[in-house]
Amino acid sequence: MTEPVLDKSDAVTDRLTGGPRRRRVRGGVPRARRGVPGLRRGVPLPLLLPALVGLAFLLLPLIALLVRAPWRGLPEQLTSPEVWQALQLSLVTATAATAVSLVLGVPLAWLLARTDFPGRGFVRALVTLPLVLPPVVGGVALLLALGRNGVVGQWLDSAFGITLPFTTAGVVVAETFVAMPFLVISVEGTLRAADPRYEEAATTLGASRFTAFRRVTLPLIAPGIAAGSVLAWARALGEFGATITFAGNFPGRTQTMPLAVYLALQSDPAAAIALSLVLLAVSIAVLAGLRDRWMTGVS
Repeated sequence: MTEPVLDKSDAVTDRLTGGPRRRRVRGGVPRARRGVPGLRRGVPLPLLLPALVGLAFLLLPLIALLVRAPWRGLPEQLTSPEVWQALQLSLVTATAATAVSLVLGVPLAWLLARTDFPGRGFVRALVTLPLVLPPVVGGVALLLALGRNGVVGQWLDSAFGITLPFTTAGVVVAETFVAMPFLVISVEGTLRAADPRYEEAATTLGASRFTAFRRVTLPLIAPGIAAGSVLAWARALGEFGATITFAGNFPGRTQTMPLAVYLALQSDPAAAIALSLVLLAVSIAVLAGLRDRWMTGVS
């Protein structure tokens, strides 16, 4: 029987260190050492300085907002009739836009993730286009499509008497247009990560495709749906460009919080700061709520 050949350098190392080192092995592969090597070696100065400048650049406006906030008069500002109308309208329209995004976006995400059809990549690009499209351009496109003289809007007006521009429903439409891609992307990614064999097993046992989706797939992708819903709601809450272009800026009817901030900044800066603090608090809450999902799989 042939004896294994030992490396002389390993033998010398073992004698100097007092014997061979024991290494924890899982599956025949040595376990990697934990920790971040960059932190052990230190951060190079040419990288540290720009990083600190970038951090200061991002934090300075937020710190200035907190420093200049009228904390003593904040309750009075938030309870004023104009601010309360904008807050209430923003919450209602953002929630309605999220509900519409769920009804339309979840099936669309399933179609992109579970089916294969010609031009699927092009359709996915069109679905994600509002993410990079300037919101004002989106508002103009909505006017051309759903306005009174729009491609579809003139038919809605003549046949059903439905007018969407410059109405509360128009706010919901504008917010849905810019927010639904966030939900679609989140749900599609979750669907691609979920094992489709569970759904296939349900169909082989006699369940229809819709029943398998409702009883098997939906519980599996529930975290992705929740994360996408929160992102869509936050995006709808902060929408400005498409809303002011398609729905206008009418207090009590189409004036949401971002529009109220823009208007109050010209006449009542304290109210603008108060509304900005509300939007900042919502954004921080969204980031804190989604942190665990974003950090999944990161050691």
